[in-house]
Amino acid sequence: MNIRSPKQAAETAVRAGRWAPSVHNTQPWSFAIAGEEIDLRADPSRKLRISDPSGRELLISCGAALFTMRVAMRCEGYEPVVQVLPDPDRPGLVARIRPGQELAADETIRALGQEIERRRTHRAGFADVPVPDELVESLVRAAMSEGAKLTPVRSAAAVNVLAALTQAAQDVQTQDQRFSLEIIRWARPPGSTRTDGVPAESYPRRPAPTQPGFPQRQYSWRHDWGVEGESGEASVGVVAVLTTRGDDRADRIAAGQALQHVLLLASAHGVSAAFHTQALEMDLLRDFLRGELLSGEHPQMIMRLGVTRDGTEKAPRRPVSDVLE
Repeated sequence: MNIRSPKQAAETAVRAGRWAPSVHNTQPWSFAIAGEEIDLRADPSRKLRISDPSGRELLISCGAALFTMRVAMRCEGYEPVVQVLPDPDRPGLVARIRPGQELAADETIRALGQEIERRRTHRAGFADVPVPDELVESLVRAAMSEGAKLTPVRSAAAVNVLAALTQAAQDVQTQDQRFSLEIIRWARPPGSTRTDGVPAESYPRRPAPTQPGFPQRQYSWRHDWGVEGESGEASVGVVAVLTTRGDDRADRIAAGQALQHVLLLASAHGVSAAFHTQALEMDLLRDFLRGELLSGEHPQMIMRLGVTRDGTEKAPRRPVSDVLE
């Protein structure tokens, strides 16, 4: 077994952490390395001040980066030692991570590591290919291992409710110019060289409809951006909700770690995820979901899981020099 030095493992973890998913690909994090220890910090300048004033989605994004770093460190041959929210006087310090004892990566960890740069967010319907129940159960266990709960929504009525609330939230948000302008800030025109945000090549201009309909973000608001999608109706896939028992900062970071564990494991089996956070960005709708559908659990992410019809363009990432202090 060829184990790199702890310092090299820390540097590899930072490079990997950049590939975590984040809301609108805002990449709201920065890193600092002191010796072999990494500080993962939230970047408030990249917070969505209209749709995410509490920073819930920001912390979920940072939690996803933390899990990515853990996997990368395991692939380098070290057991990561992690402190979440280690300093109450530094609220922007999300976590501290360093290489611990030497530990060979098993097959599962290596499979997750191979998906760090390969995983893609999907922004359309799915092919009519079922997601195996065995895989769904594995994803449920993956979320549980990180302190969160992934619930596949099997009831057609409940799926209809989630779709309707997503559509209602989308309709309200599109009437609010502040929401629209915030999304446009993170939408990239064709050919853009920026290393953050959502490129026009990564979503369809006119998504194929699903039944029930889960609306996509309107990144091409007042523009004709996006790629030409396939015609005809697409599969909605498996609808799932990621929840936590509590809703404090630590719970949201745990939700982010669980989310990335689920996404990497799904990607390793050829399954992608589409996210729908519109209803969760409106407190009244989020509370309604918690009380009426989720038995008091706090919803952190609504997603659809499925097999894509074609490849999805890789989203850009900021270079290490931009995120490493």
